[in-house]
Amino acid sequence: MLGTSFQQRASERLAGTDALLEHHFPGDPGTRQPVHTVYLPADAFTVGTAAQWGTRADESLAGLGAAALAERVAPPGADVALVELVARAVERKLAEEPIEDIRLDFEDGFGDRGDQEEDEWAVRSARTVADAVREDTAPPFIGIRFKCLEAPTRDRGLRTLDLFLTTLVREGGLRSAGHSEDGLPRGLVLTLPKVSAVEQVLVMVEACERLEEALGLPAGRLRFEVQMETAPMILGPDGTCPIPAMLHRSHGRVEALHYGTYDYSDSLQIAAAYQSMEHPAADHGKAVMQVAVAGTGVRLSDGSTNILPVGDERQKLDAWGLHARLVRRSLERGYYQGWDLHPHQLPTRFLATYFFYREGFAPAALRLRNYVHRLESEFMDEPATARALARFVHRGVQCGAISAEELEETVGIGPQALFALAHPKAALAAASTTEGIFT
Repeated sequence: MLGTSFQQRASERLAGTDALLEHHFPGDPGTRQPVHTVYLPADAFTVGTAAQWGTRADESLAGLGAAALAERVAPPGADVALVELVARAVERKLAEEPIEDIRLDFEDGFGDRGDQEEDEWAVRSARTVADAVREDTAPPFIGIRFKCLEAPTRDRGLRTLDLFLTTLVREGGLRSAGHSEDGLPRGLVLTLPKVSAVEQVLVMVEACERLEEALGLPAGRLRFEVQMETAPMILGPDGTCPIPAMLHRSHGRVEALHYGTYDYSDSLQIAAAYQSMEHPAADHGKAVMQVAVAGTGVRLSDGSTNILPVGDERQKLDAWGLHARLVRRSLERGYYQGWDLHPHQLPTRFLATYFFYREGFAPAALRLRNYVHRLESEFMDEPATARALARFVHRGVQCGAISAEELEETVGIGPQALFALAHPKAALAAASTTEGIFT
């Protein structure tokens, strides 16, 4: 018999481990993750951009229609009812929320235009973002990608970040208009590109701390994404992967890792014709990222395809087919977000995403119902399996592929119970605060 004295020694010995697991591996927060990020040059963003992209996406289907495209990109075995249901849902999506996340790009999409012009656009972009938030035309998630922290662009990138945030807080008027408590959009996202060393991330952490102090923001308000576009972030100079150290030293500031298809491929000297989201080197890099962020609550995003459906009918169908297949491929591998570069990619982004969740919903819902209500079935699902099933359905609800009414009818539980089942750690944390569990 081990006795209480051994149990006490074990607890003392493992106290540090317990603290590390609680702090560094809190699990997925269960908040909404957008299914895509749209990139466009910072000077191209207007208050009406999201609606305009939705209109252009809808117009790209002229002569074909959402139902016909849905039939072409549907998974094997999809019946007519499923195809029609998904097509109608995507038509609504393009009309109501065509963009979930948008990044005003001051990096590759903006280029080097000189300091004066970039200063002007950093300020102007902040004001336009604030206008879009006030007028309720901004996507749920919105922010900027500024230039990287390598020597040639470091000062420029930090200055753009400073001007954008300072203008938002001090001149945006979101706080006074009741749209924000701190002057920033609730779904603000900052993107740090071309990271090649942990120190660059730590400099970004310090920049966030200084900006929070100067602008009167709550500590920890500014978080950011890291774009994984260089080989040293997968395998560092010492032969280890630097991602865990980067995450654990950033004090929770890093909220996502985004795979950059073409810069990463170029860093490995892959010929341009073979640079792709499905190249073996891309799969390796993303698999390393996936393992490194497991349990940390940091999200992953796949990259993009630059083959756009903008040519003749044959070219558009081929490009749509490729895009839909790549979106589905990412989802199957556990990458629930990707990049879109053109309005014509929106139909297949949402078609492929909705097919993924709708196709798996019925069997997942049945197993969840049996698990929750302790009904006899051919599956002996354990808590870990139930969590995986619940996370799948929860993501489907969040992106609009599954309705709350369907959830109640098929599983017999509501969104809050589903959240608690999918993300028990986050549900416990949310229960101890006064704020809601959905953001």
